[in-house]
Amino acid sequence: MTVAKGFSPGITALVVIYNEEKILENCLKRLAWVDEIMVVLDKCTDRSKEIALAHNARIEEGRWDVDGARREMSLGLCRTEWVLEVDADEWITKELADEIRETIADPKYDVYDLNVENYIGGKLIVHGWGGGSFGKKSYNGLFRNGTKTYAPRRAHAHVSFEGTICPTALKNPVVHHIFSDVSAIIRCLDRYSDYRAKDLAENNEKVLGTWGAARKFLSRFWKIYVVRGARKEKGYGLVLALCAAMYPLVSHIKARYEETPSKS
Repeated sequence: MTVAKGFSPGITALVVIYNEEKILENCLKRLAWVDEIMVVLDKCTDRSKEIALAHNARIEEGRWDVDGARREMSLGLCRTEWVLEVDADEWITKELADEIRETIADPKYDVYDLNVENYIGGKLIVHGWGGGSFGKKSYNGLFRNGTKTYAPRRAHAHVSFEGTICPTALKNPVVHHIFSDVSAIIRCLDRYSDYRAKDLAENNEKVLGTWGAARKFLSRFWKIYVVRGARKEKGYGLVLALCAAMYPLVSHIKARYEETPSKS
C-alpha cells in the first residue's frame, strides 16, 4: 500500500470555490471535525474569503482558467496524510464524518469512493444521474495525499491514481445540493459546454459534425432517460436527461462555429 510520506497525521477537507458566499457557510460548518480546512478562492469577489476565515480555514487566492490545473495545484496545498475533496454545495453528515474517521484510522486502501444523494431544490432525485456535469452517483473523494492527479482540462478533467482503490463506496452518502431549480440546470449546460468547446479546440480534438453530434444526443438521452431511469423523476428527470444529452451536442457545435485553437 502506498504510504503518504512527509505529511502530518490526520485529514484535510479541500474546498475549491468561485463566489460561493450563499452556500459556503453550510458546507464549512459540517467540516469542523477535520484536522484542517483548505479553501482555494478562484477569482472570488464576494464574501467567500471572510466566511472561510471565520471557520479557521487556510486559504489560497488566485486566478485559474483550467479546472484540472486549479485542482492539481490545490492538492499540493494539503498538508495531512488524508484528503477529503468537497464542493461548496455538498454537506458531510455526522454519520459520514464518523465513517470516514473510522476508515482512515485503520485503512485497507488508498482511495475510497463516496456515495452521493443529489437534490434539486429540496427534492431528492434518485434516478438519472451520471451525465458529466449533471450529477454524480459517487466520486473518489477520500484518498491518501499524493495519490490523486488531475489532467489539465477545463471540463471533466481526467483523474488518475497511484495506490489501491476500495472496490465499494462508503456507506453513508454526501448530501449534494446540486441545483436550486430548473434554471440552474440550464445555466450549467451553457457554462460547461463553453468549457468543453474550448478544450476541444485547444487540444485539437476531433469535432463532430452536426449529424454525428445529433446521434450522440439521441443515444445519451436514451441512456439517461430510459436506462438510468430519469423518467421516474417526471419533469425534473426529463430536464436532466435533455440537458445532459445536449451537453456533447452543444459543445461540439460551439467548438466548430465559435472556437479556434488559438482562442483562450
